[in-house]
Amino acid sequence: MRRVIAYELLSLDGVAESPDQFIDTWDDVLDANLAEVISTQTDVLLGRRSHDEWAHYWPTSDVEPFATFINALPKHVATSSPLPGGWRATAVEGDPVPYVRALRAGDGGDIGVHASISLVQTLLAADLVDELRLVVAPAVAGSGRRLLDGVPATRLELARSVTTPTGHLLLTYRPRRPVD
Repeated sequence: MRRVIAYELLSLDGVAESPDQFIDTWDDVLDANLAEVISTQTDVLLGRRSHDEWAHYWPTSDVEPFATFINALPKHVATSSPLPGGWRATAVEGDPVPYVRALRAGDGGDIGVHASISLVQTLLAADLVDELRLVVAPAVAGSGRRLLDGVPATRLELARSVTTPTGHLLLTYRPRRPVD
């Protein structure tokens, strides 16, 4: 069974929307963390808004290691309307939950979910996220869409915690699931 790994940039108050508004420093530990996260991913899930924003930016970006990664991998986009051609993207129409279940059951490495707040919320509610990899910035955004708003009560276990030289917290959580 493939794993679904959600990678999110958050402010200290849980805002995930527009991380460029609250992340103003970056360091080598953050780069190494991102490289580790994406190293096992062979597919990416995106919401339509993230896809459309990223499809304009990443194809010509030289921000590594993410540019090479996101441009090369197949992207599965939760959307209710057709996608423009290119950028190795496939539209996932309707409820993404059955699609992600089938993708998890197939062959390949980890399935990454990047940005895409609503999609992450849907997958968390359906218990389809195997790991939640958070980068928490040392900043309060004050307003904006929060990652965990509307997500049902969920028990998590902390698998990893690192503080970077610029004060970011790297947190890895896994859902506490009953043992069969």
